[in-house]
Amino acid sequence: MTPEELSLAISACLKDAVAAGEIELSASAVPDEVRVERPKNREHGDWATNIALQLSKQAGTNPREFATILSARLKSIDGVSAVDIAGPGFLNITVDAAAAGALAKAIVEAGREYGTTTTLAGHVVNMEFVSANPTGPLHIGHTRWAALGDAIARVLRASGAEVTAEYYINDAGSQMNVFANSVYSRLHGHPVPDGGYPGQYIADLGHDVLTQHPDIRELTEVAALPVIRAAAYKAQMKDIKDTLADFGVAFDVYFSEQELHDAGAIENAVARLREQGHVFDDGGAVWLRTTDFGDDKDRVMIRANGEPTYFAADAAYYLSKKDRGFTEKIYLLGADHHGYINRLKAIAACAGDDPEANIEVLIGQLVSVNGAKLSKRAGNIIELKDLISWLGKDAVRYSLARFPADSPLTLDPDLLKKHSNENPVFYVQYAHARSRGTARNAVAAGVDRSAFDASLLDHATENELLSYLGSYPSIVAKAAELREPHRVARHLEVIAGAYHRWYDACRVAPQGDEPVTDVNRTRLWLNDATSQVLANGLDLLGVSAPERM
Repeated sequence: MTPEELSLAISACLKDAVAAGEIELSASAVPDEVRVERPKNREHGDWATNIALQLSKQAGTNPREFATILSARLKSIDGVSAVDIAGPGFLNITVDAAAAGALAKAIVEAGREYGTTTTLAGHVVNMEFVSANPTGPLHIGHTRWAALGDAIARVLRASGAEVTAEYYINDAGSQMNVFANSVYSRLHGHPVPDGGYPGQYIADLGHDVLTQHPDIRELTEVAALPVIRAAAYKAQMKDIKDTLADFGVAFDVYFSEQELHDAGAIENAVARLREQGHVFDDGGAVWLRTTDFGDDKDRVMIRANGEPTYFAADAAYYLSKKDRGFTEKIYLLGADHHGYINRLKAIAACAGDDPEANIEVLIGQLVSVNGAKLSKRAGNIIELKDLISWLGKDAVRYSLARFPADSPLTLDPDLLKKHSNENPVFYVQYAHARSRGTARNAVAAGVDRSAFDASLLDHATENELLSYLGSYPSIVAKAAELREPHRVARHLEVIAGAYHRWYDACRVAPQGDEPVTDVNRTRLWLNDATSQVLANGLDLLGVSAPERM
């Protein structure tokens, strides 16, 4: 019996009790699914619910009376062996071995779908993350959001949300001119101008431009710069996309800021927000009155000289997302962007949206890596591609995913390179590899999954392992709800520990001349169920599930 099945069963019991007049509640007050959790003390049962405390006041009774009525009905559910009332009205539920063990077969049959839910069905989400300027390579400052942003998108999709992962290309503005001038200078053998972009990669981009345009040095500076800007920009974006691909991060949309400007979206945004009554003119400039919605000051959209501000582009970009049908917009920003929260929420409010429902801004703290070296190519940064080459995609992604985004983080490369249980990513990946090796050995010994008897999974380590496998879907759903994929990583470590304990206590393949029995066959189902959950969870984190290690 999965937690979801138990949840639905409790809801059905509630509805039956209401229909029978045992509990006085309106039908609409009874939830379709009832939250069940693992009790802190496993001696209190397999699952617990506080539904009696939640609904007793509406029913005009005290929680223990409510729990007593519900308990009587729960005891009649197939697979429930005991129901106890604790404290003011908590219900502790114990399922019998057969009901618990049936989960192993259900997981294997569900395959990659196990752990997916519909809890966020109907949510249409635009998630913007990384969005590094196309003027240089991705570096350690982008690494955390690349890993976490992609993992958040994956858990949201696993919970039924429709998610578009979007990269906003800051390809408009003065930094692009500085970028082009830097490449131009290096092409002609000169140092980059003051304030330009240093690093060997600028010279490398110059070589790329020269390959595509052999006569570029013969053009005047005025004629050459637009060509250099376009070609170097294209080459740098390819480098960014290639690095992201190596990191296992895919974007559905690469959105160009320059295209916003070219399409007149800035002027359109100003006009639309003026119609809403939030735009005013002062001192020759055009302003958005964001202080009406919690911002610390009003924001200039068009300067007195007629030039739009970055804020104007932010407003136009938000309206673009709204126009494209995204009811929820999630922005993942770096530690130095706290000031953006109120202004982005103010834009949402000015656009007629609910800033508490239609926009969410997540701030990630800095990450550092002990012993990391500055890039030889870029000179003053630690490149993401160097981290991948040094520590491996899996180690970096898993390590970043197992901590909340708002906690500062320092990675220990010596730990991440260890092939021991001290290394969390190795610990989880090894559990998966071990389970696949166990399956291969079992099949070689003549064990298959031709039979399954859930009641045979009655060892204490089997009950523990099954309980953690059963909790996996609710962990994924909670990770999606809170945008916290570290919950998945930590739960995988719990499953890995339970699997290793089961492996030490219960054999899947028979020893020596022992015959193959249904115990062996049933345990193979449990072994393969564990493989599946570990693989599914690692995939949500963008980490591989190796067959051998």
